[in-house]
Amino acid sequence: MSRSAGGNQFDGLPPLREVANAHGLLAKKSLGQNFLFDLNLTRRIARAAAPLTDALIVEIGPGPGGLTRALLAEGAQKIIAVERDARCLPALAEIADHYPGRLEVIEGDALDVDLGRLVGEARPARVCANLPYNIATALLVRWLETEPWPPWFDRLILMFQREVAERIIASPAERAAYGRLAVLCNWRCTTRLLFDVAPSAFTPPPKVTSAVVELVPRVSPMTCQARLLSEVTQAAFGQRRKMLRQSLKTIKDCDAGTLLARAEIDPALRAEAIGIEGFAALSRALEDMRADQEPAMP
Repeated sequence: MSRSAGGNQFDGLPPLREVANAHGLLAKKSLGQNFLFDLNLTRRIARAAAPLTDALIVEIGPGPGGLTRALLAEGAQKIIAVERDARCLPALAEIADHYPGRLEVIEGDALDVDLGRLVGEARPARVCANLPYNIATALLVRWLETEPWPPWFDRLILMFQREVAERIIASPAERAAYGRLAVLCNWRCTTRLLFDVAPSAFTPPPKVTSAVVELVPRVSPMTCQARLLSEVTQAAFGQRRKMLRQSLKTIKDCDAGTLLARAEIDPALRAEAIGIEGFAALSRALEDMRADQEPAMP
């Protein structure tokens, strides 16, 4: 491997493969790990999150630190990295020593870490991460359901499996990919696919192509409660081949016919035919129906 690909020309640190070998780091399938050793590629991802000098960068699952190093080399002044795998901590500590005061590593599961509280009043905050595949969607949905909104982050630059990326950016025109995730993402954010990443870029190489996606929070998304939108879309797309008058029957304590009538949506339609505006209307109608069902105060 060339020095530029291995990566010690631009930051003075050893090539990543040498670092991984020195610390006995092999990617664990159980943790959804696929390491990126090509620092030319990680710098491309880092540049997608630019400008870096004005933001607190949050990274999830840095592993041996390929993207971490690229972010720092591209100008990030402060990174908070959350890493569950204790094996990676010594390698990350070496990076922190090389960039004094610019890298803080939190050992823990990102699903258990309150990133909003961790970030605090630091603004803007930006997430740039090669997310572990096994928690990527769960993390994204959690961030999309952040309250209050606008959230603690100003942008998300995230890598997913290409199939998941297509589901994030899909519109009703892409019926195969359009679903609950697309509604949640595009309700509160503008989304776009930036570029693909071939399996050969990873160690070990996954069986699928990956893609980097950008999500930018909308200042004023359509009015509805995130919790109810999630509930409605889960019911609608959980049985996506059925008409809404059938699929929405799974919503607890809710008459599907009444709900659809209040939202002014044709009950014979299927979920894939409903845009974000329609799901927001269903969520508001569900909120009103449940308010009507609440017992009056004595």
